[in-house]
Amino acid sequence: MTADKSIPGVHTQAEILSQPWCWRECFQALDEKGRLSQICARFPARSDWLFVGCGSSYYIALAAAASWTQLTGLRAGAVPASDLFLFPNLVLAGSSLCQPVLISRSGHTSEVLKAAEYLEVKTNIRTLAISCATHQPLEEICTATLYLLPADEQSTVMTRSFSSMLLGLQALAAAYGQQASFAEALRGLPDQAQAALDPLPARLQDFVQANEFADYAFLGQGPLFGLANECMLKVKEMSCSYAQCFHTLEFRHGPKAIVSPETLVTFLLSETGFEAETEVLQEVKGLGGTTLVVTNQADGAVRRAADFLVELNLDLPEYARLGAFVFTGQLLGYFTGLKKGYDPDRPRHLSRVVILNDKD
Repeated sequence: MTADKSIPGVHTQAEILSQPWCWRECFQALDEKGRLSQICARFPARSDWLFVGCGSSYYIALAAAASWTQLTGLRAGAVPASDLFLFPNLVLAGSSLCQPVLISRSGHTSEVLKAAEYLEVKTNIRTLAISCATHQPLEEICTATLYLLPADEQSTVMTRSFSSMLLGLQALAAAYGQQASFAEALRGLPDQAQAALDPLPARLQDFVQANEFADYAFLGQGPLFGLANECMLKVKEMSCSYAQCFHTLEFRHGPKAIVSPETLVTFLLSETGFEAETEVLQEVKGLGGTTLVVTNQADGAVRRAADFLVELNLDLPEYARLGAFVFTGQLLGYFTGLKKGYDPDRPRHLSRVVILNDKD
């Protein structure tokens, strides 16, 4: 059935809700073609991996780098594409064995293309791209490309492409690190995440309609920091709201001055840092903030301090759950945008791909 383009946000909503289905399709495509094994064989062992992107793709890079280190034991980092070609000596210093991964949904993002050209042409470093489209400039520059074609979108903002490319890179990390049990767990995420997603839209829509917020802050630590940034960006893009992101424990060091009942502070609580992060949650609640919590499983302290609680209840390793942590931020941005009269499919001042005019 063709979506009715006259309904605001129709594509965005469908793409958010299709994520578990999309993940299954992406895993099936990767497994059927043996693409992960091919890429592992093509790139020799490196001591450092570097994940590169812009906007949402940079936030994928942050989460992917954390996953890569956890699953392979190798050092990994993330940088915006612009830093790589504007300040290459800072980014690549001491990285003679660096293995870059370029992330772009469309394969047309100008800054990612510049970064890829710098690496492949000027430094003679072979690069891997990951994208949701074929027949695009990035694949022509990079040595190899990991395609996740089912994840492509019609919307401007990235939703299922974000989570799918993150999962694709996690699957590659598991293959590269020979973590078969993690790879199996990751493929169990779609079915389990569907159960967490199903009741969430109606609950969040009611919450958004019942509240007015002047500020939004998103907090995450470790592997969840990149995802907290992405949730922040979804609220900015789709609702034109003021939103910030901080490491959870860093919120104490100055940013907590913004806390008030009109500030919605969203916590992505990790398993590893659960106790320390919960202390920050309790502190924010004690200061009078409104709190939204996403965690795998809550205890009594979290339940008492959360004004809105999302429990994922996923029977999976901590890093295999990451994709499901973005549902709440995506839907929060979507429903807030609709409430404020915006069309999430067509965000103000934004285009689906950032293509810069070359003045050279």
